[in-house]
Amino acid sequence: MMSQKTKQRFHYSQDQAIEKQFNWHQMLRLFGYMKPYKRSLLPKAIITMLISTAVRLIAPIFIGVLLFDHAIKEKNENLLIQLVIGIAGLYIISWIANTYRIKWTNQLGQYIIYDIRQGLFKHIQRLSHRFFDQRSAGSILVRIINDVNSLQELFTSGVINLLMDFILLVGIIGIMFVLSPQLTLAIMIILPLMFFISTKLRRNIRRSWQMVRIKQAKLNSHLNESIQGIRVTQSYTQEKENMDFFEGVNGETFESWRDATKKSAFFRPFVEMSNAIGTAILIWYGVYLIQNGMDYGVFVTFAFYLGMFWEPISRMGQVYNQLLVAMASSERIFEFLDEKPNVSERKDAISFGEIDGKIEFQDVEFSYDEKRKALNGVNLTIEAGETVALVGHTGSGKTTIANLISRFYDPTAGKVKIDGTDLRDVKLDSLRQKVSVVLQDTFIFSGTIMENIRFGRPDASDEEVIHAAEAVGAGGFIERLENRYETEVEERGNVLSVGERQLLSFARALLADPRILILDEATASIDTETEVKIQTALKTLLKGRTAIIIAHRLSTIRESDNIFVLDHGNLIEQGNHDSLMDQKGEYYDLIVSQFKMLDAM
Repeated sequence: MMSQKTKQRFHYSQDQAIEKQFNWHQMLRLFGYMKPYKRSLLPKAIITMLISTAVRLIAPIFIGVLLFDHAIKEKNENLLIQLVIGIAGLYIISWIANTYRIKWTNQLGQYIIYDIRQGLFKHIQRLSHRFFDQRSAGSILVRIINDVNSLQELFTSGVINLLMDFILLVGIIGIMFVLSPQLTLAIMIILPLMFFISTKLRRNIRRSWQMVRIKQAKLNSHLNESIQGIRVTQSYTQEKENMDFFEGVNGETFESWRDATKKSAFFRPFVEMSNAIGTAILIWYGVYLIQNGMDYGVFVTFAFYLGMFWEPISRMGQVYNQLLVAMASSERIFEFLDEKPNVSERKDAISFGEIDGKIEFQDVEFSYDEKRKALNGVNLTIEAGETVALVGHTGSGKTTIANLISRFYDPTAGKVKIDGTDLRDVKLDSLRQKVSVVLQDTFIFSGTIMENIRFGRPDASDEEVIHAAEAVGAGGFIERLENRYETEVEERGNVLSVGERQLLSFARALLADPRILILDEATASIDTETEVKIQTALKTLLKGRTAIIIAHRLSTIRESDNIFVLDHGNLIEQGNHDSLMDQKGEYYDLIVSQFKMLDAM
C-alpha cells in the first residue's frame, strides 16, 4: 500500500483529459503528411486497393447468380469450368493486388511516421528555454516516441483500409438493392440502432484514450526523474517511497489502458450481434421471398454480400478506434508543433559578421513569471575584450544576465545590445556562434571524448581539438586514458569525474572560438589543483575576448577588469576588486563571509 505522503504526491500531479469535439480539421491536418507521397506510394496503394475491392464485389455474382442459376441449374459443364477458372483467376489477381497494397501502405505509413517524428524533433530543437522550463524531459519524450508511435497503425493500414471499406460497403449496398430492394431494406433496419449506440460510445472512447496519453506522460516523466536522481534517492534511502510512487503511477497507467481497451473492444461484439440479427432477418425474410419467386442464386449471392457487409463495418469500427487514438495523440503532437518560440527571429534580422564584443544593458527588466522580477531596470556596459565578474547571492540575477546575452530569453523591458545592435534584430544562429557558455552542471554526450570536444565546432581538425584540450589542462588526464581521445564516455559522461567533465566543457567552448565567453559557476566543481591550471590557461585564452564570469570563489573573480554586484535583480555596486573592497559594501561583506567560512573549515 502507498503511504499517505506518496498518495498526496500522486494526487497533486493529476492531469485532466481535454474535453473537445472530434476535430476533423485537425485530422485533415494529420492526413496532410500524406501529401509528399501523392504522386508515388499513395496512388500505388489506392490502385491495388481498388483492384482487390473490385474482385471482392464481382466474385459473389460469379458464385451466386452465374454458378447457381446458370451453370448448376442448367447443368452447363463448359460454363461451370469457365466460371471455376474465372473465379480462381479473380482470387489470384486479388492476392497479388493485396500483397502489393500491404507492402506499399506499410511503406507509406513508415515514411509518414518518420516525417512526423523528424518534424516534431526539429521544431522542439528551435523552441525557447521557457518551453523546457515548464515541461519535464519525460513528458517531451512521450510526445516524440509514444504519441507518434500510436499513429503508426492508422497510417500503415487504417487510412487505405478505411477508403477500401467505404467503397466496399457502398458497392455491397448498391448491388444488394439491385438484387432485392425489399430484402435490403429489411436488413438495413438495424443500421439506425447501430449508428445511435456507436455515437454514444464515441465521446467516452476518445476521452479514455486521451487519459492513456496523459498517464503515459506521467509514467515516463517519473521514470526519467527517478533514473537521473537515483544517487540522491539511494543516499536518502528513499527507495521504498520511490517504488510506492511508481506503483501508483504505473497502476494508473494500467487502469487507463484497461478502461480504454475495454470500451474500444465493445464495438466489435456489437457489430457481430448486428450481423447475427441481420442473418436472422435474411433467413426469415429470404425464405419468404424464395417461396414467392426469388431465384436461389440471388439468395446465395445475397448471403455472400451480407457476410461481406458486416466485415467492412466491423473494420471501420476498428479504424474509428484508431482515429480516436490518433485524435488524442495528434492533439498532443500539434500542441507542441503549434508552440511558438518565446524568442523568435524577425524576418529582417541581420547576421553578425566579425564583432568586437561590447555588451550593453539598457534599463533591462526581466521576469520568469508574473510574481517576481529577476532584473529591475539594470544598466551596465561591458567593454569589448573586458573580463568581468557577476557577483551576488543566489537569485540575485547573475544567470539571468548570462541567459539574456545568449538570448535564451528576451528582456521584459529594455534592450540588450552587442556592438550597439539590439539582439532582437540579430539572427539567433549568428549570435550564438559568437557566444559560448560553460555551465556548472556540464553535459557530456554519449560518444568519444574527441566528439564531445568537437560538438561546438564539428569541422574542427583533430589537432585543433587536442590543442583546445591541452589549453585548458584537460590533455593530461585524457592522455592517461587507455584510448585517449577515442575513449567512449557513457551518457552524461559518468565514467569521468566531475572535474574532468568540467574540463571537457571548457575545451568544447574554447574550440568554438567565441568572441564572448560566459562561465556560469564553471569552476565550482573543480578542485583547487585543477583550478590553478585553468586560471593559468584562461589568462591566455581570454585575452582579447569579452568574458563574463559568474562565480563565488575569490580566486576566480579578483583578477577581473570589472565586477558587477547584484542583489535581488538590482545592480548595486561596480568596480574592480580593490575599489569594491575599499567601499566596504555588499561585495566586501561577501568576501569577508567567504573567508570566515574558509577559516571555520
